[in-house]
Amino acid sequence: MTLMPLGKALGAGLRQAMLDDDKVVLLGEDIGKLGGVFRITDGLLSEFGAQRVIDTPLAESGIVGMAVGLAFRGYRPVVEIQFDGFVYPAFDQIVAQVAKLHYRTQGRVKMPITIRIPWAGGIGAAEHHSESPEAYFVHTAGLRVIAVSNPADAYRSLRQAIASDDPVVFFEPKRLYHHKGEVDLDAPLADAQPMGLADVVRTGTDVTLITYGAMVNTALQAAEAAEADGVSIEVIDLRSLSPVDYDSVAASVRRTGRVVVAHEASREAGVAAEVIASIAERCFEYLESAPLRVTGHDIPYPPAKLEKYHLPDLDRLLDAVDRVLDRPNSLTGAEA
Repeated sequence: MTLMPLGKALGAGLRQAMLDDDKVVLLGEDIGKLGGVFRITDGLLSEFGAQRVIDTPLAESGIVGMAVGLAFRGYRPVVEIQFDGFVYPAFDQIVAQVAKLHYRTQGRVKMPITIRIPWAGGIGAAEHHSESPEAYFVHTAGLRVIAVSNPADAYRSLRQAIASDDPVVFFEPKRLYHHKGEVDLDAPLADAQPMGLADVVRTGTDVTLITYGAMVNTALQAAEAAEADGVSIEVIDLRSLSPVDYDSVAASVRRTGRVVVAHEASREAGVAAEVIASIAERCFEYLESAPLRVTGHDIPYPPAKLEKYHLPDLDRLLDAVDRVLDRPNSLTGAEA
């Protein structure tokens, strides 16, 4: 086991995927000589050369379009979108080409493209640098959507995404790039947890708290704080946003009877809404209270000084837990 930051784990995953398959090529803005703005691809140009680590123009539509052409020719392109808010110029290519070509060709053409997106807030960045666009891609049939939360999963899931014949939109929580964790660099990929499965990162009996990405850490903090107050929270890291592992989710909700879903993205038509609707369809008779969402606000991402009021925090999660347990909360007042 090796202790490393999440960003380094992603770089190690890219390197191993390139060693495993010489058809893996990297495309992106400043990923070669600079090593990427977050230094995820640092050192890969010198090791693999400019034909496999390709610095592109500042044109996301062109980058993804080039990846489509490479996939047609049998390559496994890995695209880096420099920041989450920069993915929108490539939206047409992703939803109209990448997601549909396998179906359009009746399976004759595969699109083994991985689109890496540094994602979400918490770093005090400027406008268009802290977006949470995952719901757009979850809504698009033909794409897998992955969101990692720790270095071990980042290393493992990125290699799995690159090896997959399906197109994968791969979200990396940029505020966790420097967070360290143990990574087994030598574990066989065949023995790894499948990419589409959720992970119960903390067991509990009173409430199921479902989230993904950087919010997993916040959820674990909430569970620890609640334990001191006699409340047992089970925390589920979805890992895969499309498809969602509803078997694991439903099994947890049937045990606890109460559920809170949290994410940084806006509330309206977000991933939490879909997860809650699907839980209601599968587990309605087990629910002891109405499921709740804890999300970002329905506003454009705020300036850095206001970030802390936008991102769901420990207090907002615990308040939702109190509400589903019918304990005193922000709506009823402390004396309820």
